[in-house]
Order: sequence, then C-alpha cells, then structure tokens
Amino acid sequence: MLPVEIKPGIFWIGVNDRITQLFEGLWDISKEGVSYNSYLIRDEKTAVIDLNKVIMTGEYMDKLQSLTGLEKLDYVIINHMEPDHTGVLRTLLKIAPKVQLIGTAKTVGMLQDFYGITENLRAVADGETLTLGKHTLRFFVTPFLHWPETMMTYEESEQMLFSCDAFGSYGVLNGTIFDDAGVPLDWYEEQALRYYVNIIAIFSKPVNNALAKLASLPVRIIAPSHGLIWHNNPGRMIELYKKWASLTTEPADPAVTLLYTSMYGNTEAMMEAVAQGIVDAGVPLTIYNVSQTPISYILPSLYTRQGVMVGAPTYEGGLFPDMKTALEMAEGKHIYNRKTAIFGSHAWLGGGEKEFLSLVEVLKWESLGSLIFKGAPGYEELVQGRAFGLEFARKIKA
Repeated sequence: MLPVEIKPGIFWIGVNDRITQLFEGLWDISKEGVSYNSYLIRDEKTAVIDLNKVIMTGEYMDKLQSLTGLEKLDYVIINHMEPDHTGVLRTLLKIAPKVQLIGTAKTVGMLQDFYGITENLRAVADGETLTLGKHTLRFFVTPFLHWPETMMTYEESEQMLFSCDAFGSYGVLNGTIFDDAGVPLDWYEEQALRYYVNIIAIFSKPVNNALAKLASLPVRIIAPSHGLIWHNNPGRMIELYKKWASLTTEPADPAVTLLYTSMYGNTEAMMEAVAQGIVDAGVPLTIYNVSQTPISYILPSLYTRQGVMVGAPTYEGGLFPDMKTALEMAEGKHIYNRKTAIFGSHAWLGGGEKEFLSLVEVLKWESLGSLIFKGAPGYEELVQGRAFGLEFARKIKA
C-alpha cells in the first residue's frame, strides 16, 4: 500500500506482513497476517511515531523517503521498544544520525540494551508535550501495555491517539487503513480480541489504569500499531477494552468452550454426545480439538466464556499432553474462575482426571463433575454423556 494522509500533515506509512507465520514466534497469524503501523507528522519539525520490523526495512524506508527527506527528520517517537516497532532503527540512524529519539526513561535504557544506542536520546515524563509547529504531541506513560517502557502519544489539534499496541489487532490491511471503508468490522474485532488475549490480557490491571488516565481525553481517532485506524467510532474499541479487562475479575459469558483431543476416536465419540447435551440446554457452544487448533484461537474462547468442558484420554497415567499444555497456557494468561468438567477414555488404570484436577486447582476453576470410561463408549454411556453435557450447561446458565 502507498502512504495514506489521515489528516493534514499526518500520514500512515505502515507495512503489511503476509509472510510471518507466528507473531512473537508463538501466536499463529499464518492466515491473517498483521500490519506494522507507523506514522509521519510533517510540520515545522518532522516526527515519526513508531517504526517497523527489520524484515520490512526496504519497503518502509521507501515510504518514509517518499514523503520527507531523512535529513529533515527531527524526531522518532518510540512508544514501544519491541523489535516489530523498532527493527529498522539502525538503518534509519545510518542515514539520519542526528535525529532525536524520544521515549520514556525505561526506553532510553532499552535502546542501549537492544541497539547499543546512547546518543541523541530524550526521556519524557507523563503529560510532557512536544510542539512541532501546528501539531503538539502529548505523551502518556502507560507501563505494561504490554512492556514496562510503553507510552501513548496524543496529537492535540486532531485529538488523535497513537495508542501503541493497545486497541490493535491481527490482520493485514486490505486496501484501506480505516474502519469505515467497507471492511469486515466483525472480523477485525475478533482479531482485536485474539490479539488482546494473546498479548495484553495478563496486563488487564494496567489496561484499566491506562483507561482511567485517558478517560477525560477527547479522542476522535485511535491509531494503533497494528490493525485498523479507528476514526469512525473510536469509542467502540475503548468500550471493548473495558469489557475485556473486566473479565479477569467478573464472570464471563454464560457459554461453553469444549476442548477435546482423541487418539483413536473413543473420546471424540463421547464428545459428540456431550456436545448434544450442552446444545440441548440452549447454551452457546464452541468446540476445539486442542491437538489441531493453534492455542492463539482457543484462548479467546476460554477468556470470554464461563464454561470449559474438557474431553481427553489418559496418556501414560496422566492427562493427554496437548490438553495439559492448553490448560497451562490458560493459567499463564490468568484465565481464572471458570466452571469445568472432564470426560475421557482410558485403557486400564486411568490417571488423566487426577492430573486435570490438579491443574483446575491452580486455575481456581470449579469442577462440576467427571465422566470417565474404559475403552470405547457404548450406547448407554453415550446417553450418559448427553445427560452429562446437559447438566453441565444448565449449571453454566444458572
């Protein structure tokens, strides 16, 4: 995509990444891709807000130089030090060695740690301003969104919030950068939720702190580091963040995520019966095979739904490894206080349920029962499975 003028003198100069398979080396984006958004403000002084990932250096530098001579660049505003925001920095400094780098005090230290940069650095305090001419930037320190050095930058005349990773999403920008240009908003909101749960959710308390700090700020445009620019209805993303941040302490939706895995089809056969029972109760249900579905897609469902039904066979006297990994990831993302139950097959001694209950204790989940059977389930056992799912779902609705 070519650069886009968002407002007079303010440009998007980001890059789409359709190549990277795993965001942060962990979260699957092989189908969706991601954008790395960067912004240029041309005025009496010229500033870039956030940069780009090193693998995008050529395309990014071409866009930047199409709008300004690098010798005219005065400031680089570093909202966040992560290398998908700063990877092109060394190349930029070779061409514009006198540009001043602006960030929080912690950013100054990280610039030395990551890139060996010790000169032309300026640490800004919370609420400090920088005047470029007609445009004035105000900096808001927002630690642990999602690193300790992060901040947001607010352009006062256009009431435009450069929000860093907050309010961002997975997904490349297909022909437009704006939220009101006929794009599938439901899809981008799903990607924003997945991004939140994968990247931000563990820092929901800092999210609430940041929302409180910005509450009195008039915001007409939200320009994040990834995904769409929200200028038609920026309040929508703010309300979604309030809701998502609340889910660490308040009950989630009365719906069920069913996680299962199966070696030879026996646990899967029971899963079908249990799923029938859950739907019989009129409770929304989403099913994931944890051995086939990347965890980045599973976590948002666990995060937003109160019920977690688990179907897993015993493996070597314990819980099936892929299921154990999924539940450990849920604990790592602080997905606490859910209601759960387990069903599954074993061949002789069992043991999967015992390890499951140990994990449930760590997760602070409430166990509502189990249905464990030997070998393949018969007809009567499948009938029991349907009733098991129905009873569980009714408790989720209660």
